[in-house]
Order: sequence, then structure tokens, then C-alpha cells
Amino acid sequence: MNGVQEVFIYCANHHDQIERYVHDSRWSPTSRSCPFSSLEFIRVADARSIGDFLRDLDKRNIIGGDFVLVHGDLVANISLEEALAAHRARREANRDSCMTMVLREAGEGEHNTKTKGITPAFIIDPNAKRCLHYEEIHPLQTDHYVTLDPGILENREAEARTDLIDAEIDICTPDVLALWSESFDYELPRANFLHGVLKDWELNGKMIHTEIVSNGYSARVRNLQMYDSISKDVLNGWTFPFAPECNLLPGQTFQLHANNVYREDDVEIEDGSKALDSIFGKDTHVGPGSTIRNSIIGRNCKIGSNVRIADSFIWDDVTIHDGAVVEHAIIAERVVVGKGAVVHAGSLVSFGVQLGERTDVKSATMLSLLSPSGQIVSSQSEFVGSEGKGALFQDPEDDDADPDDPSNLQKTLIYSIEDLDLSDSSVSTLGDDDDLSDEELGPVSPSTSRPTSRSRLSSFASDDSGAPGFSSFHSDAVHGLLDVLRGISGNFESEKLEFTSLRLANNASDAAMRKAVATAFVRRAVELMNVENGALEPSKAAKQVLTSREGATDFVSDVGVGDHSVPEQVEFALAVQKACASSAKIVDIAKAGNLLAAMLQQMYDLDILEEEGILGWWEDDRGKEDGLMSGVRDKCQALVEWLENADEESEEDDDDDE
Repeated sequence: MNGVQEVFIYCANHHDQIERYVHDSRWSPTSRSCPFSSLEFIRVADARSIGDFLRDLDKRNIIGGDFVLVHGDLVANISLEEALAAHRARREANRDSCMTMVLREAGEGEHNTKTKGITPAFIIDPNAKRCLHYEEIHPLQTDHYVTLDPGILENREAEARTDLIDAEIDICTPDVLALWSESFDYELPRANFLHGVLKDWELNGKMIHTEIVSNGYSARVRNLQMYDSISKDVLNGWTFPFAPECNLLPGQTFQLHANNVYREDDVEIEDGSKALDSIFGKDTHVGPGSTIRNSIIGRNCKIGSNVRIADSFIWDDVTIHDGAVVEHAIIAERVVVGKGAVVHAGSLVSFGVQLGERTDVKSATMLSLLSPSGQIVSSQSEFVGSEGKGALFQDPEDDDADPDDPSNLQKTLIYSIEDLDLSDSSVSTLGDDDDLSDEELGPVSPSTSRPTSRSRLSSFASDDSGAPGFSSFHSDAVHGLLDVLRGISGNFESEKLEFTSLRLANNASDAAMRKAVATAFVRRAVELMNVENGALEPSKAAKQVLTSREGATDFVSDVGVGDHSVPEQVEFALAVQKACASSAKIVDIAKAGNLLAAMLQQMYDLDILEEEGILGWWEDDRGKEDGLMSGVRDKCQALVEWLENADEESEEDDDDDE
């Protein structure tokens, strides 16, 4: 197990199920075959992202040395021995080498374990194996460019790599946890953390390296498309020793038979039926004349005669009657597929649904017994037949989804961009807004200046880093504002132009604008409250961040708030509250609440927010959510009461004048 002795597991959802699974497997600490000296589950009630988990891990002070960070949906058989040795050597040579990413070569063409929708682009110094820049590119954006700061290419070679599979296997030093804690708005390991740390490398001084391997297997079950691909790889032996015949879980009895078919005990396939490249669970029966190809069949399934199943997943306790056809679909537990019914490619039939005879389920249809809120639905015969049970499942979040969000491409079992109106413009490897010459950029390898068979950013619709809601706008906008607030570069007049250009380039919403402005100003205020920056009190930190740099007040007023209507003021106050609530993960919640009160007070004094805006925010239910939001809000009670009293006194004075 690559020398790993201690394991800490964070779970976001289905915590009890995961614990039961581990307890019943060979990985259980009570099992004699467990390779670990300790395995501990950690529960965090208010964690909503990977960043929250890692900041919590930093607070616990239980990591004293290097550690390997992976996701629970990882399937891999890669040896990390060489990567660990290289990481340790770099760490000994330079203490600022804080992380090594283990990446797998896969070539520029189609590959089974390249996820779809987003292409991760790594700019790497091939000699030092150092990652210089990271970007994510997707087929829904207008221009397919990676824009680089010319400074990172000075006196070094660089390769643009889009041929790598990134299963997010990271060898980390404790410095990585500190970087997560310093950036309380980071949520995603690549789109936020990696992109941000590399962008700020001159400020933080930390270096991130890569180990690129060509042997072994690594992939993450990020979505249904990867569930499909990885399951087929397990069936075909690419993930060995994680294979059916290894019978990792108690009670499993898989054995390999002819035609690459794995069967557990008591599986009966009658004469005249054909099975190829498939898995059959215990107590499953297949009637005569049926054909099952490239599919995984669960336990206790009853499959009739003359049934055709291809490229599909049939879970436990499913009944499929005579003459039915299932093509590249997922059939969940206890489903009944009626006689002669057809389930077309990309469909998902959820738990307990019953399809009537000769029902035709159209491609990419989702059927369920429950609504998105968990309520039992009335059956819709047009989808499940006159004798069926179930209805069309429609996720209400799909109605509000950003049409340009590439995560939409990953929600279905089958990846497709055929219905999208995509630009057919050519794709460039590097885009440089300043049109600098090669001499001004410094020495660059051919892979950054002209396309090659490996480094060319070509097939942007064929692999994906899995980041939901992808956009580099927030990270770039926050870092640009922080540079100005810290006095590192520029001023707010030029930053307003840069910010507007960034918004147009990313088609960012008003909400994204507010969030970026609020996050940057709160984050800088938190920095000023730290010991190394003078340990200012929240009131002084709020005043300094809003007034010390010329143009800061106008920037917040014009860009953060906008047209100064009361609803806009309420929205910006909520954004500031959320930023302060996030900061409560790295500073005491009382200080975060005091900072929120101080920020609102200062913005009131500076005429950024009006009395009606703050009082409207106070009454808004979104700011009263349990947890950190309500925790920081409580500290604003005195400010709100003062505003309300001032309003009453003003009304009394008006009455006296009359």
C-alpha cells in the first residue's frame, strides 16, 4: 500500500454506509488482513467542500509529516515508490517544494479514462518537473487559450501538456494544509487551490512539482460517465489486483469463465443464451435465447428468454421479462422491466420502478418513484406504460443551471456535444494578450511555441477534471484585487478595467462579481488581523482595507454594490456575510462576526451601504441560516439596533419640525 500506515477518512455524504462498507471489508482495522496500523473516520458537520475538510484537518494538528491526499472515488494500482522518493529529495533540497502531483500519460487521442467536458492544461518545466501554470478548458467557451504570465517562462523551458490523466493523487507536506487555511475561499483542489498557488508563487514562494508515470492505472469515478468507463476497465483487468476474482469483500465468490465472463456461485445461464465480457452476481438466472454483452449483472436477478442486454448495469434484485431490450443503461435495484419493453441508451431507471409490457423508454430518460424532494410521485403511463409504476424525473436545479457550465456535459451516462452550437475555430496552445516575442519571453521549448503531437491543445471535448461549476473568474478576480489591496501591483482605477475585462471574458454574473469583491476585501481584512500583519482589531482592519488604498471605497461602491438600489445593497451585504462566515474556518467565529459588523459599519459610514440596505439584509432569511452564517450575524445585533434607534430618532425630529 505504498508504505501508508495511517489513514484518515472524511465523508461528505452517506457516512454510515461508507463506515459499514469499510468495516465489512479487508480494510477494517479489526481485520487481520488490514495493511494499516490505524484507520480513523472524521465527521465535520458544516463542511461543504474539499477545502473545508482540509482546513479542518489543519486545525486538528494530527498531520506531522508528509501525507498522500486522494479522493474516495479513486481507483488506482500505481506504485508511488519512485514518486515518494523524488518528492522527499526535492523537499530536502528546497523546503519550499510543498506538493507533488502524480499524473498519468494517456496520449492526445481518445482514452477510456479521460473524463469528458473539461481539459486540464498543465504548463510544466520538464527539467525541474515543476508545474508552472494550470488552467482548465472546456468546449463551451468561446476561445480555447491558455494565457500565461510571461514571467513564469523566464530562463526556463516549458511544455504544455494536455495528454495527462489527473486522478488527483497528491503527495503533500503540511505546508499544503497551511496554504488551504490561508485561502478560506478555495473549494476545489485544481481549479481553485492549484491555480491560485501557482498564480501567487512569487508571493507565497511555494513550488508544486509533477511525477508523470506511464505504467499503472488511476482514475476517479467522478460521474456516471466515469462509472461506466472504470467498471469496464475493472471487467477487462486494467485495475488488477482490483478485479472480480480477487473477491475483496466477504461473501464474494467470483470466478473467471470462458469469454471473459465472471460468475459467482449459483448463477444459471440456460442453454441457447450467450454471455460475453460480463459479470453475474450470485443467484442470478438467465433464460434461454438471451444475449448479454459487456454488462454487469447484480445478485438475484431474473432475466427471461430472448432478452438482449448490452453495455448496461443491472443492479441487484432486478426482473427483466421475456423479449426485453436494455441498451447502455443503468437499471437500479428491484426494477421490473416488462415483456418486450425497450430501454434505450443513456437511460436511468431508478429503484423500484416498474415498466409495463412493450414500454419504450427513450434515450437519456430518467425514471423514478420519487420526486427530487423525496415525495412519492403519481405514475405517468406515457413513460412507464399503463401497468407501470414511476414517472419522469426532472431535477429542478437543471432549470437554473448555467448553460455555459461544462459540468452539464457530465450529468448524463453518455457524453455528447452533438446538440451544442460550438465554435469550429482553431485551438491555440498559448494565448498571450501582450503579443510578446519569443526573445522577450525567454527560452521556451517547441511545445509551447508550435503544436506537436503530444502537447497540442487539440481534443478539448475529450477529457475533464471533474470540477463542478467551472470558472476561473472567481480565483483570478480575487487574486487581482488582493494584489492591489496588498500594494503589490496596480491601483483600483486600472483594476476596475481589468475586473470588467475579466467579467466579460468569463461572462460572469452579478452574483459572481459581488462574491469576488466581498471575498477579496474580507480576506485582506483577515490578513491584517493576523499577527504577522500587525494583529489589527476587526474595526481597524475593516477601516484600513476599505480606506488605505486610494479608490478602494469607490471600487466597492461601484463594482461590488452596483446601482445602489436597496436589493443590490442587500445582496452585497449577504456576500460580505458569506465571506466572513468562510473566514470563521481559520479565525475565531467571534472575530469573524466582529469583522462583519465592522465592515458593515465602515460601509455605512462611507456611504457604500445605506441604512435601508443593512436593515433589509438583517431581515433577509438567507442570512439566518444555521451554522457559521448565523454565528457571524449575531455580532451585528448592536449595529442593527443602533440603526433602528437612529431611524426612530430621525422620525421624531421630523415630527417636531412639523
